[in-house]
Amino acid sequence: MGVRCVFGYPSVIVSPSLLADATPFPNYAWLTCPWLVERLGERESAGETARWAQFAREDAMLAGRLADVDAAVREARSAESGGIDACSDVGIAGQRDPLGVKCLHAHVALALVGMDDPIGHSLLGKIGTACADERCARFVQDLATGGDA
Repeated sequence: MGVRCVFGYPSVIVSPSLLADATPFPNYAWLTCPWLVERLGERESAGETARWAQFAREDAMLAGRLADVDAAVREARSAESGGIDACSDVGIAGQRDPLGVKCLHAHVALALVGMDDPIGHSLLGKIGTACADERCARFVQDLATGGDA
């Protein structure tokens, strides 16, 4: 089950652990909203990923919540994959360590699909869940007409 933004465009898609060409794919929830991707890229460039990784090492409550969401990702990915998870040895964003933080996009995608990801929910509280101007409409129209998106 993916998620659409308030304008009806895909914000998150979910994927089985094997793509159609049999390539293993550990990211159960993939953030597709260009606006959110850009906002999170800015935060990653500003060092927020490293700050969250530090918080996870220092805060036992956060660590416990991240371990819980890591387990939930593995369970959801297995269900999406028909009960066979080709990436069962890794969790959030393909990491082996549930406390590892390497991709803010993955955490936000998980929060948007309804998982209790504390990093994702915190970030969404700061940046919001969608753009204010339906900018994807132009992107979709450009793709349909062969223009530059």
